[in-house]
Amino acid sequence: MPAASRSPGALAMRRLRRDRAARASALLFMLLLAAFLAAPLYAELAGTTPDENHLTDQVVVAGKKEFVVSLDGVPIGPTWQSAYLLGADENGRDLMVRLLYGGRTSLLIGAAALALTAAVAVPLALVAGYAGGRTDALVSRVLDVMWSFPALLIGFLLASSINLRGLDLGAVTIEPGSKLVPVAVIGLVYVPYLARPLRGEVMALRSQHFVEAARSSGMSATAVMRSELLPHLWTTILVLAPLMFANAVVLESALSFLGAGVPAPEPSFGVLIAAGVRTAVMSPHLLLAPCIALVLVVLSLGGLAEGVRRALDPRGGLGVDLVHGQ
Repeated sequence: MPAASRSPGALAMRRLRRDRAARASALLFMLLLAAFLAAPLYAELAGTTPDENHLTDQVVVAGKKEFVVSLDGVPIGPTWQSAYLLGADENGRDLMVRLLYGGRTSLLIGAAALALTAAVAVPLALVAGYAGGRTDALVSRVLDVMWSFPALLIGFLLASSINLRGLDLGAVTIEPGSKLVPVAVIGLVYVPYLARPLRGEVMALRSQHFVEAARSSGMSATAVMRSELLPHLWTTILVLAPLMFANAVVLESALSFLGAGVPAPEPSFGVLIAAGVRTAVMSPHLLLAPCIALVLVVLSLGGLAEGVRRALDPRGGLGVDLVHGQ
């Protein structure tokens, strides 16, 4: 089919497939995701669990039995075999197993938080941008207040408050220490980062002829927003989604590192990094492994986001900064 007759979506996919950097980033992320999802299989292969202590266990390394944790309290380093591939922590738990389970937890929380952000931000942007007037002023002021605080600060304050007493909104109840705490906090904290650019697009689109024609035909405001405006926002949403996913994973790691996210000893990137910092001198592998894994996840998502932007917007008209507030 000639390029001129292809749909915009087909052209974007063609450009994305030809983008080597984007393909490499997508492949890296898929490999990491597959490894994290296969955590139970690897744990069964290694014969260990992510949470149980194995202080008195022994492992054969180079034909010699060694204690997983020495009598001096020093955990074994990388064995480069199925059991304790990356070594053990101070409680004798397999670091590779905990890293895979921790990555799965961090990505799950990040994905759920991203879904919550989109569920709140997209309707807000449509309503504020299309209605204008007082509605837009009210929504914009709320978004501005949330935008003015660093994401980590407001996230830590909200998560700490919920973890102390829980949250009861009638239909929604979040218990202290639940994984829903970081999901809810991260999802709400990043609403302005998605709603603000989408609101600007809606305001630019509402005066276009196709919107005027839809209104003139008798379509309701809800129908206009759903069928005429929302399809034009997908490009920005698709570009921002990988970036916001990466930011959500990083914020979850920061909250867990500070003790306001996933509660220890359940593994996540932040929990593992916090444990590694305490033993960085004696056992540097406990810090290096989760840090490297987190960096790889962020780099793969960042590269994928840039590839999607180039594919959907080859002229470079889309430029969104999500660094503010980190």
